[in-house]
Amino acid sequence: MEKTVNKTSGRWKLFLIIIICASPLVFSYLAYYVIKPEGRTNYGAILDPRQYPMPKLQSSLLGGEPKELDAYKGKWIMLVADGGDCAEACKKKLYDMRQLRLIQGKEMDRIERVWLITDDKPIDTVLIREYDGMRMLHAKAELVKAWLPVEQGTDIRDHIYMIDPLGNLMMRFPKDADPNKIKKDIIKLLKASAIG
Repeated sequence: MEKTVNKTSGRWKLFLIIIICASPLVFSYLAYYVIKPEGRTNYGAILDPRQYPMPKLQSSLLGGEPKELDAYKGKWIMLVADGGDCAEACKKKLYDMRQLRLIQGKEMDRIERVWLITDDKPIDTVLIREYDGMRMLHAKAELVKAWLPVEQGTDIRDHIYMIDPLGNLMMRFPKDADPNKIKKDIIKLLKASAIG
């Protein structure tokens, strides 16, 4: 009888220790995702990466060679999705992405810029030269749309997204985003993820 009481008492103690250890994590998720405090300092919307795992997009380089987005894991990926004709709003996003990477100085090599081209329209060679270093991948529009979340009333073409070095989609910037505010978020992300 005494052994049974000790076993039950031991289990309750173990259960209590687990609850105490897990409570900070549970409360932080609850506070962030349910209560959503107004004191947030990020400009972009933080996404739950568990809801948006990086899929196979059946993507390819401009020359037609297969290349998946996960080939760029290990770096932060600044991502846009748009058609090959790349209207003015698209060009502005590409320009902003180039400048946002350059402004990081010695940290800029930790960032890849990727343009997912969601149609078969030819890309202007001047645009390719102007944004040299931008990874351009043709991807199936329906797969990209099924993956990337948008704000209500917007389209995937309206946003710049951030993917962490592990391949987790984690941030979406609003339509017509302010580059100065994006810059602050990127600086924070790079600083928080710096090794040693």
